Amino acid sequence: MPLKALALNATLKTSDAKDASSTDRLIGLIDKAMSAHGVVTEVLRLADFNVKPGVTSDEGAGDDWPDIRAKVLSADILLMATPIWLGQPSSVCKRALERMDAFLEETDDEGRMVSYGKVATVAVVGNEDGAHHVSAELFQALNDVGFTIPANAVAYWVGEAMGSTNFVDLDKVPKVVTKAVDMLARNTVHLASLLKAKQYPGEGS
Repeated sequence: MPLKALALNATLKTSDAKDASSTDRLIGLIDKAMSAHGVVTEVLRLADFNVKPGVTSDEGAGDDWPDIRAKVLSADILLMATPIWLGQPSSVCKRALERMDAFLEETDDEGRMVSYGKVATVAVVGNEDGAHHVSAELFQALNDVGFTIPANAVAYWVGEAMGSTNFVDLDKVPKVVTKAVDMLARNTVHLASLLKAKQYPGEGS
């Protein structure tokens, strides 16, 4: 069976927004690169859903997170994609990470979190500096809740500070970005294949 990826687009724009999403464009590049390795990717735009605040896997009536959580755990690869706002990951991105905090307590009989064996990678876009800071925040959070991070697992683009040109407006994607996307895809698929074939050892192994 092909590897499955889930991309969580943490743009603040809903799917029916007038303006196109730069985050969505970068996800598209990564999707194309991973599909060359046989990966099938589903994309969810988090702003389209009611993800309630909290740190459990189900915050009650009207909470869309349980269905999203099920997709996260059925995928082999999680792509967290976020714009930079005020030098930080978007609030939508942070909320999704907070909901995955529940994984810390959701373990099997051998102490492995439900997210063990899943590989996480990151995409960041913005019109200011901060891509390294944002990716570092996401890497640490995702690792804390049980995901495995491949080598060179981030692709990003940042425009001029205070500038008006967004990634989605570029006529041509810079070569440095396409190189990063290809490396991300290659390393992520490799690691996901290894972990799918052999899970982490449990307690007492």
